Amino acid sequence: MKTIILDEHGTVDGFKLSEIPNPIVLPGHVILKVCASSVNPVDCKIRNGMLAGIGPELPGVLHGDVAGVISEVGEGVEDFQVDDEVYGCIGGFKGMPGVLCEYALADARLLSKKPISLSMKEAAVLPLIGITAWNALIDRGQLSEGKRVLVHAGTGGVGHFALQLAKAMGAEVHTTISSPVKEDLALQMGADCAINYSQITPEQYVKEFTEGMGYDLVFDTVGGICLDQSFEAAKEYGTVVSIAARANHDLSQVHVKSLSLHVVFMLLPILKNQFREKHGEILSKISSLVDDGKIKPLLHEERFSFEDVGQAHQCWEEGGVIGKISLENTW
Repeated sequence: MKTIILDEHGTVDGFKLSEIPNPIVLPGHVILKVCASSVNPVDCKIRNGMLAGIGPELPGVLHGDVAGVISEVGEGVEDFQVDDEVYGCIGGFKGMPGVLCEYALADARLLSKKPISLSMKEAAVLPLIGITAWNALIDRGQLSEGKRVLVHAGTGGVGHFALQLAKAMGAEVHTTISSPVKEDLALQMGADCAINYSQITPEQYVKEFTEGMGYDLVFDTVGGICLDQSFEAAKEYGTVVSIAARANHDLSQVHVKSLSLHVVFMLLPILKNQFREKHGEILSKISSLVDDGKIKPLLHEERFSFEDVGQAHQCWEEGGVIGKISLENTW
């Protein structure tokens, strides 16, 4: 079958069109006819060598997000059958080939029926960001109706999903953005307040938009100084959840405010082969929310095929991406 192989870590020149054998189905697994994938930051970081330690051995196949059609079902799989349209984050990591190919082997526990209302390209951008946002807001943040939530980068990949998920759960949702265009998009997606962080400090927006109280829950999707600002924005006894905590931080505000700090690493069940069924369960709930009209994926305006994956990586690395970059399999 046709596939895109990464020969070596570094620039996008390492991607090559190649031919490899079709996957063979295993117990508890299915074979997918791959229709679409998407670009996540972790894919770019594995490619450039920054996170090579969690990536496949090279030459190897990258990318985990997938939407496709089941072509073969392995022994012991009861929830899926041939021709089911499904989605999930299934590979592109150590010991698990990725999805930039015609067919892919998938652990059935990592899959769910895709939302009926979405195309394959739309569904394929959701698994990693959707599970990440669910882990952060629902599992760790214990989000409930009426809470005041701040989601950083509300038009980014994880941020735009988290904004809508928080709104669907009945929260009052504020989000940080960086331009009038992104402000309009955030409000269209349901944000109660869009804050241009380049024009106002955390101290100022806490005072202006929360009567000086701060937020019950702050979701840091950016890391670095954004996590420090999250501590500033949280109310006393509030909760901060981050997906980018690889840095040194002053925890004085965490102590003084008696904050709860959580870190989410969505890939852990995939890498450790533990609790993988939770991913399938979360994706099933996400499908219901999407088909109920409560969440809609935001796709970056440029479209790419699998053979354009290098250009797609460059697009993400150059910045300015709004939402998620989709990749369509045209083979």
